[in-house]
Amino acid sequence: MPDRHLPKILLLMGVAGSGKTTTGQRLARQLGWEFRDADSFHPAANIAKMSAGLPLDDDDRMPWLDAIAAWIDEHRAAGSKAIVSCSALKRIYRQRLMAQRPEVQLIYLKGTPKLIAERMNRRKGHFMPPALLDSQFATLEAPRGSERPIIINVAMPPNRVIEHILIRTGLAGPRANGLLKVAIKKLELE
Repeated sequence: MPDRHLPKILLLMGVAGSGKTTTGQRLARQLGWEFRDADSFHPAANIAKMSAGLPLDDDDRMPWLDAIAAWIDEHRAAGSKAIVSCSALKRIYRQRLMAQRPEVQLIYLKGTPKLIAERMNRRKGHFMPPALLDSQFATLEAPRGSERPIIINVAMPPNRVIEHILIRTGLAGPRANGLLKVAIKKLELE
């Protein structure tokens, strides 16, 4: 795939505990791209609210989303490649991040409520309590075809998640893509 058709920005989305940060960090290391977790864009008031077990509302989220969009635009203007993780649970949030930005590829890290709850219960030191997971799934509007999502099942080990993303985006390179496609097909048949 010619480089001009490859994504320049990867937007990793999904509920809390879906592996956005782990995936983003590993992809960034592998690709040599910058990674930024959307949690780092939250103002202190949002973090305090979530730490208290209160879900954010749209008034809380819009300035946060605008800060992420500005970061994406800085990378676009500089011609640099980057990865950002963001729950982006509603279509309106994703539109705010992706509108008029064709070089942004949406990666939906999808998992069952049971799997995600198990992961969240094992997490230590994160401000998002597992009690808010139900509100995340209630808010989630799965991306549609018009958003061009790449949907990745996060029940796989993290290295397999990375392989699937690299193949499906074309970022693995032609030779690696062929080898990985064979391996993935084999896994899908098992």
